Amino acid sequence: MDTTLDPLLKLPRAERIQLVEDLWDSIAREDSELPVLDSHREELQRRKERFLAHPSSGRTWEEVKQHARSRHD
Repeated sequence: MDTTLDPLLKLPRAERIQLVEDLWDSIAREDSELPVLDSHREELQRRKERFLAHPSSGRTWEEVKQHARSRHD
């Protein structure tokens, strides 16, 4: 392990999480447009078309959360 990380790894969990968030925010500011793979773009387009063709087939955010939680109980 790189010794420059040792002090950071000893920080309390909340401070390490904040550090990760700050690092991610700095990356996002530098690259206003992160590259998107063609396969991901195609999948998003496919899902959008499917939703537009059948809007009632979607789920609310609450339904998605409930489903995810029920799978891990």
